[in-house]
Amino acid sequence: MPVRTPDPDPNESGDGARRDPLSAFESSIGGSLPADATNPAWLTDVELTEARRRMPILYVEAIPVRTDGVGAVTQVGILLRATPLGEITRTIVSGRVRYGETVRDALFRHLENDLGPMAFPLLPPQPTPFTVAEYFPLPGVSAFHDDRQHAVSLPFVVPVTGTCEPRQDALEVTWMSPAEAASDTLAAEMEGGRGTLVRLGLASVGALR
Repeated sequence: MPVRTPDPDPNESGDGARRDPLSAFESSIGGSLPADATNPAWLTDVELTEARRRMPILYVEAIPVRTDGVGAVTQVGILLRATPLGEITRTIVSGRVRYGETVRDALFRHLENDLGPMAFPLLPPQPTPFTVAEYFPLPGVSAFHDDRQHAVSLPFVVPVTGTCEPRQDALEVTWMSPAEAASDTLAAEMEGGRGTLVRLGLASVGALR
């Protein structure tokens, strides 16, 4: 199953106000941009489809967890999501990295998009992924599959300390034990081979025995 996390309007700031990400650059060169091109780096649906046919797309993914006082993982948050085709599936936080955006900023943005502004994720200054996952449109090339594209994903295990209120196409967050999150039953419900990614992530933080 493909990655289905939509991105918000790229020309809208966090407070809802419209913004022009290239306004400073435009003033510095004394030029102007077309009225309908406030962010030329943002691809239309048609352009994105064409780009997906020609090059890998960079994603970040996050496995939200809750930890105890000594940092051990006690719960794992798995999203229940509706796809554009009306299918209900299990997945993790996922989304593209924008042009000019740091991996850390992209990770924070998608965590807020999927879990809400009160999730309060704990991100280190320089996040390091626990692996690199390659999604291919043809099944069997790797453990991960996305029928739309070749995607390269940087996955992270991210502790969250606040209240998670799913947004966009995420219907709910189910909190379960590490053993439940790593089970074959859950892996069968997860899209794109992400059950394998969850197991790798939990193993990387010593949450599997």
